[in-house]
Amino acid sequence: MTQITHAHEAAGTRLQGKRCLITAAGAGIGREAALACAREGATVLATDIDARALAELEAQSGSIRTLALDVTDPNAIDDLVRSQSGFDVLFNCAGYVHQGSILDCDEAAWRRSFDINVHSMYRLCRAVLPGMIERGRGSIINMSSVASSIKGVPNRFVYGVTKAAVIGLTKSIAADFVAQGVRCNAICPGTVRTPSLAQRVAALGGDEEAVWRSFTERQPMGRLGDPKEIAALVVYLASEESSFTTGQTHIIDGGWSN
Repeated sequence: MTQITHAHEAAGTRLQGKRCLITAAGAGIGREAALACAREGATVLATDIDARALAELEAQSGSIRTLALDVTDPNAIDDLVRSQSGFDVLFNCAGYVHQGSILDCDEAAWRRSFDINVHSMYRLCRAVLPGMIERGRGSIINMSSVASSIKGVPNRFVYGVTKAAVIGLTKSIAADFVAQGVRCNAICPGTVRTPSLAQRVAALGGDEEAVWRSFTERQPMGRLGDPKEIAALVVYLASEESSFTTGQTHIIDGGWSN
């Protein structure tokens, strides 16, 4: 097994003075991104529907404030953004994974997938963009996936469709606002060992160890991704180090899509 090392574990200043809004920050990639941004000097507003997870997160860092938020509620999104003085970084991390082919995806599953994976990003981007444009700076980071227009993955039909839409949304925003100081990029992970993946594995029933083994065996690196590895990419895209980067799909999948 390859040993994973993570740069910038100690406190840094790469995001000093930046205000970051992060969704789905209660666990997994969102949680690690909130902690990583805070370590790099950012003031973070971490949101999630899980108030208990947010309380635990806030207790870990004095630079993280939390707020319960349902990203499918447009009024709640508008209220949040109106109540703040503006954000320099938006990380749209909230998402939902439906399992199955088109024949398993009924109208309700289709609507839910789009509402969480696409409509929420549309609403949040639309809400924060005016402030970013006014200040002449901003970085929007949208969570997509290699299961999208990049790669077809069995039994991820509507998930792949929505994540392809996220790539289109990202590129369109990047093109429209590049001259106004706002960047927009997408992160496209492969299989990452997160609590939500563990829940989906458990929900399948049967031999969980065999399921985990099948995930690992399809990875050229012989292991799954770590949420901290994705968080490191979030920090990079939020920072001035990536100031010449916009409209890109950043694949981080251990070579799975090669």
